[in-house]
Amino acid sequence: MADPRFQQLAEVLVGYSCALESGDKVLIDAIDCPEAMVRSLIRAAGAAGASPLVSLKNYALLRDQILLGDEDMMRAMGDHERHRLEQVQAYIAIRGNPNISEWSDIPDEKMALYKRHVFQHAHLEVRVPKTRWVILRWPSASMAQQAEMSTEAFEDFYFKVCTLDYDRMSKAMEPLREMMDATDRVRLVAPGTDLSFSIAGIPAVPCDGKMNIPDGEVYTAPVRDSIQGRIQFNTPTIYYGVTHQDVGLEFKDGKIVNAWSSDQRHLEATLDTDEGARYTGEFAIGFNPLINRPMKDILFDEKIAGSIHLTPGNAYEDAWNGNQSQIHWDLVLRMAPEAGGGEIYFDDRLIRRDGLFVVPELEALNPENLLV
Repeated sequence: MADPRFQQLAEVLVGYSCALESGDKVLIDAIDCPEAMVRSLIRAAGAAGASPLVSLKNYALLRDQILLGDEDMMRAMGDHERHRLEQVQAYIAIRGNPNISEWSDIPDEKMALYKRHVFQHAHLEVRVPKTRWVILRWPSASMAQQAEMSTEAFEDFYFKVCTLDYDRMSKAMEPLREMMDATDRVRLVAPGTDLSFSIAGIPAVPCDGKMNIPDGEVYTAPVRDSIQGRIQFNTPTIYYGVTHQDVGLEFKDGKIVNAWSSDQRHLEATLDTDEGARYTGEFAIGFNPLINRPMKDILFDEKIAGSIHLTPGNAYEDAWNGNQSQIHWDLVLRMAPEAGGGEIYFDDRLIRRDGLFVVPELEALNPENLLV
């Protein structure tokens, strides 16, 4: 018997996140996740009158393809992926992984081919701007171990946070979107951090369960050459299978001129991927009330209540600052007291201190109000 939580989650993804309608085609990209969950998605899509197209993948098999592939093979993979995405109106990706470090030993030059010909050519150029899409992880023992939780406790947490009342959150985040749209200068202050930049003229985009699950952020992008100062991130990050601790960046006129982390070689290789990798494509404020500590999974960690994230690499089309890159690496700074605290200023006005919004129009986004 299928877990009834599967169907509940499928209905959120189909009915709310992608808002499937009769006649829509949706690509279900299932990577290392249970067949029963895929069947729940197929049935939910069918009930909405949509046509579900299914792709079953495996990270270990993809690793073998990337290791084997030359440029011609990666180009063919990317063309195939792009063609499939061009046929659909919606995309649902469930990404499980029994080993989060499965790709950690792929050589940089092989990964660069995959990023350029598959991720950028298909996903950044087609899926992101042209489909209604949602991406989520699938809970596993590996994820529970990363989060330092038992498998059962993590599964309970996962289904609770993924089926949160995102409609309520959506209404509460509208004042933050409006405030960000009206802001020019942003300043971030925290231990090891004093960073300033402009977001003038770049739209703010609310994330309320329509693209990622779990969700809970509003993002924009810095004006490309405006960032000055330094930022010390305090959340572990895994990028293409490689773990980094204590990533720090120093900016001059928008460009990363100095960088450090626990894996300096991989950090430098990533930032040298292309010219845009040393500029940023996203700045976001996170506030999911159920996520309050890092799990080494960016789809969760970038939504931590009381956090911000800043992203070397490609900008999103709906918050476009002109920066193009094969990478998009969300790096998270938590500002709750237990993480060292911190402050956010909009045009010299303090709007959040130690992870809590302090202006009346934004207090509805504080955890005690979102969970009422």
